[in-house]
Amino acid sequence: MNVAFLLIPKINVSYLYDDWTLRQALEKMRHSGYTAIPVLSRDGRYRCTVTLGDFLWYLVDDPDAPLAPRDIHETEKVMLRDIMRPDSNPPVRIDAEIEELMGRALEQNFIPVVDDRDAFSGIVTRRDIIAHLLRSCMNE
Repeated sequence: MNVAFLLIPKINVSYLYDDWTLRQALEKMRHSGYTAIPVLSRDGRYRCTVTLGDFLWYLVDDPDAPLAPRDIHETEKVMLRDIMRPDSNPPVRIDAEIEELMGRALEQNFIPVVDDRDAFSGIVTRRDIIAHLLRSCMNE
């Protein structure tokens, strides 16, 4: 069985665009209720995952940095791409097998999935992987 069986498609996933401001990203995260969310380029490619921790560390790491906002209005000047960590939460291909997901699910709540053109297809959640494994065990 491959990833496509467990995929939550892009249309049902909250995500951010890398050209949004810090304020836009924070507002979307607040509205969605998620603490981690995928970031896409405007052409639909997966860039990384950002977390609330990424935003907090950006704000406290270097308070003298020229991009460190001092009030909420200054967050409109900081671009999301300025705080992204491109190596966070790497994606898997749509044809990946479930075994590849299991190790990744130990470290992250969801795994981003891309197609053969590196376009974001959706996510597979840790919850769905565990539920699938439980169903498999119960059917044996």
